[in-house]
Amino acid sequence: MTVVQVTSQESNAVEVSWFSALCSDDYAYLGVPDTSLKSSWQHCSEIVKTAEQQGFRNILCPSSYQVGQDTLTFVAGCAPITSKINLLAAVRCGEMQPIMLARTLATLDHMLEGRLTVNIISSDFPGQVEDSAYRYQRSREVVQILKQAWTQDKINFKGKIYQFENITTDPAKPYQQNGGPLLYFGGYSPSALALCAEYCDVYLMWPETKEILAHRMKTVSNLAEEHNRTLDYGLRVHVIVRDTEKEAREYAEGLVSKLDDGKGSEIRGRALDSTSLGVANQTKNRENADRYGYIEPNLWTGVGRARSGCGAALVGSTDQVLSELESYQKMGIRAFILSGYPHIDECKNFGSKVISNLNTCSLPHLYGRVPDSPPLTPLAAGDRY
Repeated sequence: MTVVQVTSQESNAVEVSWFSALCSDDYAYLGVPDTSLKSSWQHCSEIVKTAEQQGFRNILCPSSYQVGQDTLTFVAGCAPITSKINLLAAVRCGEMQPIMLARTLATLDHMLEGRLTVNIISSDFPGQVEDSAYRYQRSREVVQILKQAWTQDKINFKGKIYQFENITTDPAKPYQQNGGPLLYFGGYSPSALALCAEYCDVYLMWPETKEILAHRMKTVSNLAEEHNRTLDYGLRVHVIVRDTEKEAREYAEGLVSKLDDGKGSEIRGRALDSTSLGVANQTKNRENADRYGYIEPNLWTGVGRARSGCGAALVGSTDQVLSELESYQKMGIRAFILSGYPHIDECKNFGSKVISNLNTCSLPHLYGRVPDSPPLTPLAAGDRY
C-alpha cells in the first residue's frame, strides 16, 4: 500500500463528518420503507443535531431531484438550531445561475457564521442527458465564477457557457475569508480529476481497496502539482461498529436480511448518477467481494445492493474500525464522511465508541477561513462540544 503524503496543512487531527438522509435513504432494514425514518425536516434535522451533540465536525447534506428535500433550504433551516457543526451542502452545478448561487451560498455562510462547506456536483438534470464534457465545462465555469464572486470586487468572466462583465460582488462576499467556503469534490473521469486538482480543496472518494484509493490519490496529487497546489483527501463510507467483530458482522447481515433484489435495483436506478463511473466502480467492488460481501477484511459491500453512490461499510469492533481509520489517515486521508443505519442510532453508536478516541478538527479553521478564530481548533480524544 502506498502512503500519499499530499495534504495541504500539517495536523494529526481529522475531520469526522456524518450524513443527513435528505434523499429518503434511512432504513432499519435496507430497502424496506419505514415511515418513522422517512426524509422530513423533523427527522433529518434531528440527525444534524444528534451529530453535533456526538462531536462530529461536519455533516453532508446530499442532493437529489428524485426524492427528498431541497438541500440549500434545509441548510438554512439548520443555522439557528446548531452552533458548532459545519454543514456540507451538496450543490449541483447549473441548477442555479452562478452569480445567484454565489450570493445564496454567501448568505448561508453568514447565517452559519462561517460553518458552510460546499460539495460541488456535476450531474444531469431531470429529463436531460448532457455530454460529460459539457457538464464538466459547466461545473468548471461555475466554480471559477464562485471564486471570483467570493474574492474580487467585480466578476468579469468569458466562458463557453457563461459570460459576465463588471458584475458587482458586494452581495456575494461570504463570512469566511481567504477564498470563501471550502469546496469538496468527487469524481472519477479525467475531466473531474482535472477540475478538482485546479480549483477544489478536498477530493472525496467512495470506498474501494486501499491500493486503488492510494493510486487515485497519487493521480490527483500529480495533477494538483501542475497548478502548484496541494489538496486534502476525504473518504465517504458507511460504518457498522460494535463491541465485537461478530456482533458487527451479524448486524450487517441483518441489515440486508429483508432486501428484495428487485427493490434494491429500483433504489439504485432512481439516482441520476446511477450510470456514472464512480457507481460502476462500486458495482465492481460487489462483484469482486468474497461470498460474505467483503472486499477487504473489514470493508463490506452489501450496502451497495440498495443504494447508488457510496456502497460499502467499515464493519468491525471499535478497535478494528479505529485501526482502519488510522490506516486511511496514514495514507493521507483527513476527511471522513460517515453514515450508518438507522442514521440517528448509528450516529450515537459511533460517537460513543469511536469519536471519543479520535483527535478531530474543522477543516475551514485549519485553512484559516473563519475570521477571529485560531488556525486549528482540534478536539482532543474524549472531548465533546
